[in-house]
Amino acid sequence: MGNPPFFFTFSCFVFLLGSLLSLATDTITPATLIGDGEKLVSSSQIFELGFFSPGKSKYKYLGIWYKQVPDTVVWVANRNSPIVDSNAVLTIGNNGNLVLLNQTDGIIWSSNLSREVKNPVAQLLDTGNLVLREKFSSNTSEGSYLWQSFDCPSDTLLIGMKMGWDLKTGRERYLTSWRTADDPSPGNFTFRLEIRVLPHLCIYNGSVKLSCTGPWNGLAFGADPTNTSYLFRPIVEQKEDEIIYRYESYSSRILMMLKINPSGDVQRLIWHEMSTGWQVFFTAPNNFCQLYGYCGANSVCSVDDTANCECLKGFKLKLQNNQTWPRECVRSHSSDCITRERFIKFDDIKLPYLVDVSLNESMNLKECEAECLKNCTCRAYANSKVTGGGSGCLMWFGDLIDIRKITGYNNGQPIYVRVPDSEPGDKKLLWIFVILVLPVALLPGFFIFCRWRRKHKEKETTMESSQDLLKFDIYMSVATRTNEPSEGDGDAKGTRRDSVLPCFSLASVSAATENFSMQCKLGEGGFGPVYKGKLLNGQEVAVKRLSSQSGQGLKEFKNEMMLIAKLQHRNLVRLMGCCVEQGEKILIYEYMPNKSLNFFLFDPSRTHLLGWQTRVKIIEGIAQGLLYLHQYSRLRIIHRDLKASNILLDSDMNPKISDFGMARMFCGDELQGNTKRVVGTYGYMSPEYALDGLFSVKSDVFSFGVLLLETLTSKRNTGVYDIESFNLLGHAWNLWKDNRAYELLSPALQHEASYQMLNRYITVALLCVQEKAADRPTMSKVVSMITNEHATLPYPKQSAFSYARRGEKISFLPSSRVSEACSVNGVTLSLISPR
Repeated sequence: MGNPPFFFTFSCFVFLLGSLLSLATDTITPATLIGDGEKLVSSSQIFELGFFSPGKSKYKYLGIWYKQVPDTVVWVANRNSPIVDSNAVLTIGNNGNLVLLNQTDGIIWSSNLSREVKNPVAQLLDTGNLVLREKFSSNTSEGSYLWQSFDCPSDTLLIGMKMGWDLKTGRERYLTSWRTADDPSPGNFTFRLEIRVLPHLCIYNGSVKLSCTGPWNGLAFGADPTNTSYLFRPIVEQKEDEIIYRYESYSSRILMMLKINPSGDVQRLIWHEMSTGWQVFFTAPNNFCQLYGYCGANSVCSVDDTANCECLKGFKLKLQNNQTWPRECVRSHSSDCITRERFIKFDDIKLPYLVDVSLNESMNLKECEAECLKNCTCRAYANSKVTGGGSGCLMWFGDLIDIRKITGYNNGQPIYVRVPDSEPGDKKLLWIFVILVLPVALLPGFFIFCRWRRKHKEKETTMESSQDLLKFDIYMSVATRTNEPSEGDGDAKGTRRDSVLPCFSLASVSAATENFSMQCKLGEGGFGPVYKGKLLNGQEVAVKRLSSQSGQGLKEFKNEMMLIAKLQHRNLVRLMGCCVEQGEKILIYEYMPNKSLNFFLFDPSRTHLLGWQTRVKIIEGIAQGLLYLHQYSRLRIIHRDLKASNILLDSDMNPKISDFGMARMFCGDELQGNTKRVVGTYGYMSPEYALDGLFSVKSDVFSFGVLLLETLTSKRNTGVYDIESFNLLGHAWNLWKDNRAYELLSPALQHEASYQMLNRYITVALLCVQEKAADRPTMSKVVSMITNEHATLPYPKQSAFSYARRGEKISFLPSSRVSEACSVNGVTLSLISPR
């Protein structure tokens, strides 16, 4: 590089002067410099600037990295001009430019300002931005910088950095991968904000599009795998002079960056105080469906389906010799504005790439449909925004490219695709078949069924009233049930026997439990003692015997017998039969060798046996069981006493919900009930139930939230954990607000659980224990949130019972309610009182 003769004299002078004046500060002036082994450190000790050699490289580069994680370089100045020796320095030249130079090669890199600066100073900010500004300028905002490294990104997008277009100059800011892990020169892969009608993010391999998100919908990019809304907020700004993408973190305690790797993968990485290194939140593309146009035109790609590529309805596969994808799907009919057509809705879709589209931001969805239907070439339409009432009309007029089914994210969108309407004649033929042919075909089967039913009922009436438990075969037995009650109050009134729940003789039950000996006793609850029984074939059962001193009675016994007999789910305890001889009220269940959850959870000598994966399996199993009760069982069932002692564990530590004595059933569309007889366990009861007797599926959701927190922390809800709260809910809420939720986890588990998963589970728990029932999610949403790690979580409101202070008198129940009873310290107790 050509330089004036006096330049080397100047270089030597600066080098010697800088050696005397350079200090470990965050600024450089014309009188100071940074040499090999010296660093600039931002004021809050977050970022460092200096010279480094990546991996096995023998060259030197000037870069910026996190001070706490020095191996993570986020910006490189001289990517195309490596330094071959250790004599390079960074300083400010006599024209005000920031320059990297040595005595051999002269200027290696420069900020390339076009004008001279009289009093320049370079500063490394706490954001990781290296800026050049006027020393005595009072304005230190971004607009006053003469030059900044954020305008020249490398392979990393930091918080506050912009990626996009300067519309005045036509300059584009984008990320470029390193060539290899040892070579920071620009590689083949780039990550860009592409503007085609609407902004979207794309990965390129050279000029070839590799992967793209859906368009910006006002809140997020459609199907963006790098979006984690509970950690940060994505922002797209469209101004007169620029269109940019950036993001803001919700926590200053977490370091975060978006990075494109030499392999072309884009990753979002986080690091926090408890980390041993960077944690990868998302990687894209991470499956073939995220590759641009993988399935070809007019087809949808789905990772979960067996047929990964499938033509959209209204399209058929174009015959080709090549049997592999991408294949072209073509319309199964011609759109001539004569054939009757309609639109089919596809939910949770990554919208097609914006080729041959039009956008009208003032149209609503109805207007968009009408407009698309008018034009024979309009293939599909969708909302362009999810904000502002869903206004904005996108219409596609060509092939639909790069569609995929979204699973695990909340930013998929519906699209409406044009298809031919059914022919009227086809419908007439279908009705003729249904009305005339089908009844004739089914009539013989109906008579056969009626005859079988009559014989079956006759057999039932001749069955013995009691059976021998010792000879009972659990695995060969057929699960039985009773019909739904005519009333929704949980009583057995109005029921009739549909099939028989085995009723065993007292003698056989007594023999199986060695006459209810203490050696066979497993424990005792509010219902009474529970014994271990053994059958002749070696199978084991649990025998639950109603105690005469129990607070529960015939109502609870009938309720539990009727409910569990008809419920069939792998996460609900299985009722094998009962015994009602000689005044005894006994229930026989499948045996759970690992007892209950609280047996492990709250015992310091056993809690270490519950590893992180086991706890996750227990949490998911309880959630699935509750979802079945609330939504998929024959009647909607509210448990009303969900707690750790009512979660039993089988030999594989699979959880099973038990104790349905307090449960209530609802028929039809009933969603809630009211009672003057509050039953349950303090610490697990929702506020509307404890205070007003109102219960619903959201009451169980509240109990699940408490149980979820207890399972994660091995702490009981009913305890004082800090001066700001009197229970675990308040303690968890306070820590979560301060981004310290990981402190809830015991040290033994902190190396097993990832920060993001722990934070997700605690957020779900706090959503479940919100004070207002309407704010809590349903169990279907809870299951989705805890099983889909990419699902976007809303921000929870303050937890119920979390705002009292120590020394305050805490009262859950109104003074007017005198006949209510609740259980304390994990033991269910219910008193029978007249209604």
